[in-house]
Amino acid sequence: MRATAACVLALSVGLAAAAAGQTLSPTARNTPAPTPTAATAGCTNPNALGISRIVEIDTTGGPGFGFEHFKEHDFLRAKEVVLTFDDGPWPKNTPAVLAALASHCTKAVFFPIGKHATWEPGILKQVAAAGHSIGTHTWSHQDLSKKSKEEAIREIEMGASAVHMAVGGPTAPFFRFPALRHPPEMVKYLGERNIAIFSTDMDSFDFTMRKPEQVIKSVMGKLEKHGKGIVLMHDFQHGTAEAIPELLNQLKANGYKIVHMVPRAPLQTIAQYDEMVMKENKLPTASTRPTESVVRTISEMPR
Repeated sequence: MRATAACVLALSVGLAAAAAGQTLSPTARNTPAPTPTAATAGCTNPNALGISRIVEIDTTGGPGFGFEHFKEHDFLRAKEVVLTFDDGPWPKNTPAVLAALASHCTKAVFFPIGKHATWEPGILKQVAAAGHSIGTHTWSHQDLSKKSKEEAIREIEMGASAVHMAVGGPTAPFFRFPALRHPPEMVKYLGERNIAIFSTDMDSFDFTMRKPEQVIKSVMGKLEKHGKGIVLMHDFQHGTAEAIPELLNQLKANGYKIVHMVPRAPLQTIAQYDEMVMKENKLPTASTRPTESVVRTISEMPR
């Protein structure tokens, strides 16, 4: 099936063994494809996956990606893979995924949960600093097909606001529905908001697995069958975090290439939902002293 060029502008970049730069600015669409910077050219892993292409996504009208649900945009070439991770940020697991990606000088798309972002903003800032694309995955991972329109919009928008506030900078207008359940009314809403919807070409079902070998077998088996695709995994899952280093090794060994999806323009949050997120967070106090200067152990039972 042919890709629809109006929504997907492929920027081919020869970074087969190098990492990509930061998310492209809106003006970058009219400039030549980027070349490796000093940082991206400095990849120390001679067997790194790197990045084969960066593709810029025009999210106007809310295009859908992932052949499980959306058939319009077949833009990946043979052996090309987009890595995506849901449900973070999470202590230990997300940093482990980031370390593995960094060791292979490659990038992914992350879909954090809003509440998790408010709990672990430091980890989400690490995701952003590493140059990955950051979309959203609702405020509290609710099945929106079971919610009223008002409740579903609040889940979407509070999630977007929370992630944006945690990052402290631009985020992508990319969204993935929890459980890949797409209520038509919310698909329409996201189109009106100019937010792209991500399904998947292959779900790893890593949340059903405890052993890293199972995750690797699932992903590689499905890629062998389909030949290319957007892969759904979860940086929330410990087994996945353990699997990623070897999974990346196997992708490289089997000739797969990584495509990094970036937005043409950043997400714009809505003020009323920004305020809702701030109310959900801890109430501010006049004191800004660190905990160790406020709380001091003066007596403790022997262990």
